[in-house]
Amino acid sequence: MADDAAPPALDIKQAKVTSTWAHDRPLVTCRFDPLGRYVFCGAEDNTIQRFQLSDGAKTPLVGGHDTWVHALAFSKDGETLLSGGCEGRLVWWPAAAEQPQPARQVDAHHGWIRALAVSPDGTLVASAGNDAVIRLWNVADGSPVRELRGHARDIYSLLWHPSGEFLISGDLMGVIRQWDITADEPVKTFDAKDLHSFNGGQQVDFGGVRGLALSPDGRHLAAGGLHKASNPLGAVHEPLVLLFNWETQELVRSQTCEGITQGVIWRLCYLPDGTLVGASGGGNGGWLFFYNAESDKDIHRFQLPNILREMDVHPDGIQVATAHHDRNVRITRLAADAG
Repeated sequence: MADDAAPPALDIKQAKVTSTWAHDRPLVTCRFDPLGRYVFCGAEDNTIQRFQLSDGAKTPLVGGHDTWVHALAFSKDGETLLSGGCEGRLVWWPAAAEQPQPARQVDAHHGWIRALAVSPDGTLVASAGNDAVIRLWNVADGSPVRELRGHARDIYSLLWHPSGEFLISGDLMGVIRQWDITADEPVKTFDAKDLHSFNGGQQVDFGGVRGLALSPDGRHLAAGGLHKASNPLGAVHEPLVLLFNWETQELVRSQTCEGITQGVIWRLCYLPDGTLVGASGGGNGGWLFFYNAESDKDIHRFQLPNILREMDVHPDGIQVATAHHDRNVRITRLAADAG
């Protein structure tokens, strides 16, 4: 292909797994680096595995965590990887080093770190998890900047507004808060209680805001998780996406996935054309669901070979990485084959 050839056109109906790379233990999470060179995966063996996209070459990142690695994020220039483990530690790594070693470690939280997010200007990283506190850290030196308190239960998801002025967080109880990072109180709250359930027989709160995404035009905030949790511990529940008006916090649409009775939306991302993609995993296996703002149901779906745990979209907007329980990371291409 000539260097000046047009890039491939995004086409969700052309979805196809193009690469599958294996690890020794189940994978928990995955993220592309901002420069599009690698996909990094947190694993159940307390490591991070770096896969080179050009050939699948695998490099382990070890020594930073004592438990599963549940959250990943990057500095703006893509040269520093930040990881959060279930022991509550936040670790800085040189992302492209031949044999990466921890460059900095911070005991950031009591219990699991479930979410990390770097600010649009690259100066701050937000972390949150089971202790219900959001902490902001200086990306350059790891120094603490601010704590945001207001959630009553575990925080599952974090998202920066593109302006950098606001941080959005979602918790177990279906509470979404919009924070002005210069203040100590949330400025807005979105009611996503449909993503939470309490099972009296099993005495468990279940569900929560597992994924957050803001539409490219800034009009809609999407929140993903599950509903109809008739048997939470038996994984009987269905994926659900709630679409809110960003300005008014009004619930615009509840988007379901017919026929999927054992699934959870683990992450949401918007594609360049404004299509929302949700990653679902559970007893029904692994799926990518695609939505628009006008429909109450998914407009397309793509089934993956095994239970899905996490998803990320490549900077090119065409490739999607998924981390799976069967120890594989898969790359799905959302475009017709070249040529």
